[in-house]
Amino acid sequence: MAKIIAVAGKGGVGKTTLTGLMIQYLCKNGKTPILAVDADANSNLNEVLGVEAPPTLGEIREEIERAGMSLNSPIPAGMAKGDYLQMRLEDAITEEKDFDLMVMGRTQGQGCYCFVNGLVQTQIQRLQANYPYLVVDNEAGMEHISRGLLPTMDVAILVSDCSRRGVQAAGRIAALMQELNFKPKQMGLIVNRAPDGKLDAGTMDEIQKQRLHLFGVVPQSDEVYRYDCDGKPTVQLPEDSPVRTALVRILQNIGL
Repeated sequence: MAKIIAVAGKGGVGKTTLTGLMIQYLCKNGKTPILAVDADANSNLNEVLGVEAPPTLGEIREEIERAGMSLNSPIPAGMAKGDYLQMRLEDAITEEKDFDLMVMGRTQGQGCYCFVNGLVQTQIQRLQANYPYLVVDNEAGMEHISRGLLPTMDVAILVSDCSRRGVQAAGRIAALMQELNFKPKQMGLIVNRAPDGKLDAGTMDEIQKQRLHLFGVVPQSDEVYRYDCDGKPTVQLPEDSPVRTALVRILQNIGL
């Protein structure tokens, strides 16, 4: 069974950036192959990793939905819709040298995400035995956690910025995991985008109030901002980048 690493936190705190760098770190340290799962409807992990996104599970779901209402259905004559779905799901993975990427994506227009969430969950359960490591970039908030998207998790990495609201959101996610009896072997907080890589007393106070274990701190970086503005994959950051250096130290300290 794969060692499952889940990354969660409120929106805009840099979860996806850190997830991409973590995947690259695991690849460089021989923890391959890795199944990377972008479980966010607003998906962009592929951009951080610098790879083309596969057909998303949301897009495949829409294709199957439209097929039932079209005279020019892509489903071959005589093939059951369920069999066609399974065939298309094989296309929903981008295969790279050291990792494979699966993207949740979104439904089109109005509608619930229940079916797409179910596809993600089913695919994870089906594929996890093929990989020593599975890294999941969860959507912002708590819905994936409450839905039980992951059958289990070994490491839960909660990401926040320096704000009290970010830390409070991480605290609520940690509490929800405990309520749902997930029991990851390790669970802790990474505070991202800290000025000069340091936390002030107010942030530390909130971390203690939320009873969160602090894995470590990643500094604010104008370089990451420039990469994003220029459309450059974050994984191309220099080896001596303070962001990369801080994250590698954290991952080594937690045994990854």
